[in-house]
Amino acid sequence: MNTMDMDILSLIGEKGYKSQRVLANKSLNSLGSVNQSLQRLKENGYIDENYSLASKGLKLLEDNHPKNAIILAAGFGLRMIPISTEVPKGLIEINGEKLIERLIKQLNSAGINDITVVVGFLKEHYEYLIDKFGVKLKVNMDYATKNNLFSLTKVKHLIGDTYILPCDIWLAENPFSNHELYSWYLVTDKIKYSSYVRINRQKVLVKATKGSGNKMTGVAYLKDKDGSVLNKQLSKMTNEESSDSLFWEDLLFKIPNLTIFGRQVKSKNFIEINTYEQLRKVDPTSNTLSTDAINIISDQFNISLDSIKDVKILKKGMTNRSFLFFVGDEQYIMRIPGEGTEELINREQEAFVYSKLNSLDLTDEIIYINDKNGFKISKFYSDVRVCDPTNENDVIICMNKLREFHKLNIKVEHSFDVMSNIEFYEKLWGDEKSIYSDYQTTKKNTLSLWSFVESIPKTYSLCHIDSIPDNFLISDSGKVLMIDWEYAGMQDPHIDIAMFAIYSLYEKEEVDRLIEAYFQKEISKTTKLKIYSYISLCGLLWSNWCEYKRSLGVEFGEYSIRQYRYAKEYYRLVAKEIFLEQNK
Repeated sequence: MNTMDMDILSLIGEKGYKSQRVLANKSLNSLGSVNQSLQRLKENGYIDENYSLASKGLKLLEDNHPKNAIILAAGFGLRMIPISTEVPKGLIEINGEKLIERLIKQLNSAGINDITVVVGFLKEHYEYLIDKFGVKLKVNMDYATKNNLFSLTKVKHLIGDTYILPCDIWLAENPFSNHELYSWYLVTDKIKYSSYVRINRQKVLVKATKGSGNKMTGVAYLKDKDGSVLNKQLSKMTNEESSDSLFWEDLLFKIPNLTIFGRQVKSKNFIEINTYEQLRKVDPTSNTLSTDAINIISDQFNISLDSIKDVKILKKGMTNRSFLFFVGDEQYIMRIPGEGTEELINREQEAFVYSKLNSLDLTDEIIYINDKNGFKISKFYSDVRVCDPTNENDVIICMNKLREFHKLNIKVEHSFDVMSNIEFYEKLWGDEKSIYSDYQTTKKNTLSLWSFVESIPKTYSLCHIDSIPDNFLISDSGKVLMIDWEYAGMQDPHIDIAMFAIYSLYEKEEVDRLIEAYFQKEISKTTKLKIYSYISLCGLLWSNWCEYKRSLGVEFGEYSIRQYRYAKEYYRLVAKEIFLEQNK
């Protein structure tokens, strides 16, 4: 029996025989092919002359009931900003119905009641499903750094006669059944350039060349035998870093001799919601479209929600998430604070800094800032680029701007205390110890540099603190704006040089060129050693910050380990020079 015969038999078992045309429409096959399939099923004793199930066909279907379903719902849904900052993607509403609830109901109607939902981001929002539908929740706390393959490893022991599906899709017709005769993966009839799968003539899911693949839906069914094979592969890959970025479907082509058949659904009957604008197009009346961020924009500009156009994610920053939007012909950025920022940022102080900078042509134009939650709307500049720390000319003009800012000698009432913030970020770890085995030694050594820094006379003024290349915007005309003043406070201006250097991941030669670009003249050895000390101290500061963010599921890769290296290496450099000076 081939897959088409099994599909026709399943349709008869589920709906009964209506006509060959109905079977053709449901199975997406021609009338001639359906007629031939029916003849084969009769000849082999699966159906009778009236196209009803014979005992042989009935037994085959009864022996092949699905056991359970796994719904993957752990991810950020980053492209759904601003919705995904308040509502996880599975709870997006279309036509008054939440996506995940519709999927659960479709599974239930096919007799599938054993359902496990793998959750992570905003996991508490899914808790009500336990009471409403009797589902089970499994938490994946690595949702921020690993793809959905890792979510599946959390429930790999459940795979066998199992449906696997994402939480954020809408299917017009129920793809689930109370009997499944083979393993399959669902694609649409739409060709998608980024897809790497297609269905061949034997109805097998195979790799496609770029530009010829069918749009993937994320929905699959795995028979017990194939589920066991996948389970073993998942067990092998659980601790492999190379698997962190994989989708679970990638494994379908990494397992030798695993045959998964393809099923197809018409693209008009499948909706995948990835962005705010996609949701608005599908259902402009969806309750999910009204979020705090969108309502702030509406109130601030005194416009209706549908006057806010072309909403799209800008980027995921190290601290915040931002999205672009148009009001009329003007484009703006809405900043939404990220995980843990309520512990890290004093929003009242930030708002006060912006009020001091408002008329100085130093920063971007601020339309709105909330001094409680940190939501911010600013003008978007389309003719600018961020500073390239590897471009000497960029670095020079940005250091000129930084020096110009420092010369204004702006005063505020709050400071950025490096020492206390190092301790503060460490306390945010709670009961956790540092991931670095020599942390206590490194901390002791680094903090010992503060007495040297304090011994040097210095002036204090408002400093940017987060003076990284990404926060310098350079226009085509060469004008420079400095943005993102979240950490700004009173400090020694030379600390901003150190901050630029360590974010740029500079080697010592590049650090020295940066110092030369800022001062434009020869400086004393003491001043240079002071900046080196700041590099060590601020390296420890941001390393501790990274460790806190890591505890929230946010990982910064090379940046985090390099900050720790700065703490150690520049301590040694300064300590050696001070020792040599003392022993002359």
